[in-house]
Amino acid sequence: MKFMKLGTRPDTFFTENATRSVISDIPSDLVIRINNINFLLHQLQFSLLPKCGLLQRLCSDSEDSNTVTIELHDIPGGEDAFELCAKYCYGITINLSAHNFVFAFCAAKFLRMTEAVEKGNFVLKLESFFNSCILEGWKDSIVTLQTTVKLTEWSENLGIVRRCVDSIVEKILTPPAKVTWSYTYTRKGFNKQQQSVPKDWWTEDISDLDIDLFRCIIIAIKSTYMLPPQLIGEALHVYACRWLPDATKITPPESSVSQTDDVAENHRKIIEIIVTMIPADKGSVSVGFLLRLLSIASHLGASTVTKTELIRRSSLQLEEATVSDLLFPTHSSSNQHYYDIDLVAAVLDSFLLLWRRTSPAPIENSQSMRSIRKVGKLIDTYLQVVARDINLPVSKVLSVAEALPDIARKDHDDLYKGINIYLKEHPELSKADKKRLCRPLDCQKLSPEVRTHAVKNERLPLRTVVQVLFFEQDKGSRANDQRMSAQEQLLSRGKQIPLVRDELSKLQLEQHEQTAPLEGIGKTPAPSESSSRNHQKMKRTDKKIALESEKRVVREEIEEVETKDGGSSGSKINAKKMMKNRSGSDHSRDKSRDR
Repeated sequence: MKFMKLGTRPDTFFTENATRSVISDIPSDLVIRINNINFLLHQLQFSLLPKCGLLQRLCSDSEDSNTVTIELHDIPGGEDAFELCAKYCYGITINLSAHNFVFAFCAAKFLRMTEAVEKGNFVLKLESFFNSCILEGWKDSIVTLQTTVKLTEWSENLGIVRRCVDSIVEKILTPPAKVTWSYTYTRKGFNKQQQSVPKDWWTEDISDLDIDLFRCIIIAIKSTYMLPPQLIGEALHVYACRWLPDATKITPPESSVSQTDDVAENHRKIIEIIVTMIPADKGSVSVGFLLRLLSIASHLGASTVTKTELIRRSSLQLEEATVSDLLFPTHSSSNQHYYDIDLVAAVLDSFLLLWRRTSPAPIENSQSMRSIRKVGKLIDTYLQVVARDINLPVSKVLSVAEALPDIARKDHDDLYKGINIYLKEHPELSKADKKRLCRPLDCQKLSPEVRTHAVKNERLPLRTVVQVLFFEQDKGSRANDQRMSAQEQLLSRGKQIPLVRDELSKLQLEQHEQTAPLEGIGKTPAPSESSSRNHQKMKRTDKKIALESEKRVVREEIEEVETKDGGSSGSKINAKKMMKNRSGSDHSRDKSRDR
């Protein structure tokens, strides 16, 4: 960091109570009052008045010629900035740097220490230092810009903010290979001596700035269109990690420490400004970062516009998320569970709304189908994690599980695992809640291994177990029918093949002989081949209707058993026996019909 040293005399200022005086044999004849501090100075014995145009005019207007008292409560920088200017006038050594330049420069301008008053005055020296040292340095420009926060109006009117921002942006746009100035980069595993300058070398340094100044730099960078959106997104990510609270840790709501109103308001301002600066390009920031911002915005009580925009941006990249990205901690005192399911449901609803709008009829193996299947897998895996929360109500689980369309799940194995985990972690769940929890589960989309597990799972409601048994029986009967039909077709084909050629001419001849004598004689026609097929089709339909009726009767009987026995294991055994008896009677009736 650069310094400028002015003056050669030793420091003769001393403070006693609320008075600052200069050690001198000459009595003081000028009193400057700033806030609660009185400066006892001299008018003409030193160069104070000759260098300060404002003090010259104020002293000339004073009626008291012996001791003049002037109040300068509105001087920028206060008493410390005035003391720097006074020491310069007395020739006392002062050190100027990026830390105190803004205060000295604004105070000198206020006191009119310009060339019009005296050649080589304080303002000229400060401007020379600003142009040749501060603006040429990387960290000097950032530190100077940061100090303008305390004198925002003066700094903007004097052009300090604009010139610092231009200097910083110019250095940021420099290709990394040509970066020669010092910078702060504390990423793990990075060695400045052995590696080239990273593209995001500047992000950590500008994260020290106030949010309004940071926004000025980002807007200026975006207006040049010279940096990729991902690099701007990285700068926003670094700034958010630097200033926003870590509200993503899973902690019980009662253990969270409440923030003061001023700190919370500042955090809300930061996150709302950051959201407005996120580049519109998809992928400029990661979905994990967007989801963390959403969790923090919900925690801080940010505006509805901010949260809606974060939900929309997160839903556009939801298929890129991981389960850990969705584990939002709840911060509401009314909720006793750890995970914020409502935020995940909001993001999922936004994703599905956009997906239905852009993909009205998705095709297998299309990008739209892969996207919805990936999100479905993500949500089911997420449910397996949050199901371990002992305070999570069934309604929250269903709000997410039932939001997905049927096409989003190729199978229901992951959904079954989540339901099973929830039932295991909530052993006191009522029978009605168990039925509600299993409502989105489709037993026909379970793999054979999972169906085997479900049949033996005593935590499942009896109705779900019976559905699995029905599906197993129905699937097994269809498979047996298909095998029998295939065998019969093969046997009939094997018998008919040798006779085809021999019988063909014979059949034609017999048909001709039978048809000739009957010409002109009315008779009842034989049933045609199409009518025979229709008869067989109606017969199969009747059998199907009968089977469905039998199933319906069994369901009603099982519900009665379940009501009486309360879903015990014994009722499940009775249900199995009932199923066997019903299937045996169905089989015997089919045989009798065939005879």
